[in-house]
Amino acid sequence: MYCPVEKELIINATPTEVEIALLENGRLVELHYQKTNSNFSVGDVFLGQVRRLMPGLNAAFVDIGHKKDAFLHYTDLGPKLRSLLKYTAGVTSGSITSFKLDNFKIEPEIVKTGKVDQVLDKRNPILVQILKEPISTKGPRLSCEVTIPGRYLVLTPFNDVVAVSKKIANAEERKRLQNLVESIRPKNFGVIVRTAAEGKKTADLHEELSMMMSKWEDIYQQMYKATPPAKLLSELDKTSSILRDLLTDSFNRIVVNDKELFQNIKNYLSSISPEQTKILSLHKGNRPIFETFSIDRQIKSSFGKTATMSSGAYIVIESTEALHVVDVNSGHKMSNAAAEDSVLKVNVEAAEEIARQLRLRDIGGIIIIDFIDMKNPDHKKELHSKMRSFMDKDRAQHTVLPLSKFGLMQITRQRVRPEVKINTAEVCPTCNGSGKINASVLLMEDIQRDLSFVLQSRHKGGLKLVVHPYVEAYIKRGLPSMQMKWFMEHFRWIKVASSSELALTHYKFYDEHNDEIRLN
Repeated sequence: MYCPVEKELIINATPTEVEIALLENGRLVELHYQKTNSNFSVGDVFLGQVRRLMPGLNAAFVDIGHKKDAFLHYTDLGPKLRSLLKYTAGVTSGSITSFKLDNFKIEPEIVKTGKVDQVLDKRNPILVQILKEPISTKGPRLSCEVTIPGRYLVLTPFNDVVAVSKKIANAEERKRLQNLVESIRPKNFGVIVRTAAEGKKTADLHEELSMMMSKWEDIYQQMYKATPPAKLLSELDKTSSILRDLLTDSFNRIVVNDKELFQNIKNYLSSISPEQTKILSLHKGNRPIFETFSIDRQIKSSFGKTATMSSGAYIVIESTEALHVVDVNSGHKMSNAAAEDSVLKVNVEAAEEIARQLRLRDIGGIIIIDFIDMKNPDHKKELHSKMRSFMDKDRAQHTVLPLSKFGLMQITRQRVRPEVKINTAEVCPTCNGSGKINASVLLMEDIQRDLSFVLQSRHKGGLKLVVHPYVEAYIKRGLPSMQMKWFMEHFRWIKVASSSELALTHYKFYDEHNDEIRLN
């Protein structure tokens, strides 16, 4: 029986950044960060200038205003490069005076196996789009195949092809969309029809196409007689771009904690999907939004080196410069009976968690998974099938290979921005990172000394001592207990309570108003 997935988008805005969490059935599956002063984003369009040609790499380095020159490989030039260079040169010189391509003559395509120094010249102005954000010591990676994405369509200049998403399975619907878009697309512009366009009316698609053409006009106006480097078009902010790419009828809730951002998202939703404005709400509670939805707890439990599953099995994730390695361990709870079936069950559970972790951490490149050994070929095929189905929810391009004869599975996953790394380790509150604490046998002496001091300085009013639960049990045990001895010694009853947030050797005193009594 099919169970619909509950999707929620929780957005935490701070003065310096916006954090976006995507939950599926209450589980954190994606986490995005956007600094409010971020200058570079995947999808931004620039007028750049070729700085260096590197025939050995078959690539060029392009100045787009970043501290490191951006990297442009021959395979990212696109077959329509000559048309793009001709248009760029014409607009920057002022000889092309329209953003429309009706009278523009498309140039012959470049060959796939060519060399970069045969098609590019140093100092050439060139229209480029960011393919990957700067990662580590590398500058941005560029593409000359400029695309303008919308919710239903993607516009591709210097092209004449209409392509329909393969995820639209109905042949009649595919044909309808193909003919519809073919009839409304401008000359010398190609269009990719996205999955979200399924069932949409002509008016919806025509409206979006007009909006994308206005963006192309903006690019033209910014580029007209411009000098490189120059930013021509900014991609939507992270929140809006995620809404554009992710938002479907299956979304149940969007919650945001900032009034200004709430209004911006409401306006954006009104323009792309008015019926879904009702799922947007403003978080008004006193508790932080990520704490309210248990996202902080999930981040702490998900970003360590080890991730444990409900069965007791766990995975260990290690990263190197070249690849990421995931080791699957059964833990101590795996049943000995029906060992083969138990191993398959643990491996499938691990596969689901690994697919979640790849999305959550945005891990890209080559991933090697060492599953628990299985001898049954049918079980190996089933695991491969399950892994592919778990990865289907992943928007990043990926390939999942079957298990090798050594029991290893290889996955390649597209990487367009730096991996999300969160250090969940905390400095020990007891030793402050030194690795040493005061002798625990002296704890009761310390408490009694401080208790005597507090009682001498406060002759009236109630007093409460808060300690670790283990220490509370020690103080209250026996006849007479430590608590009773204090009463007989000081003729005042000391209330003792516990807090699991306190370290074993930490304690606090509170007065009758529940205000902490500072001892320092």
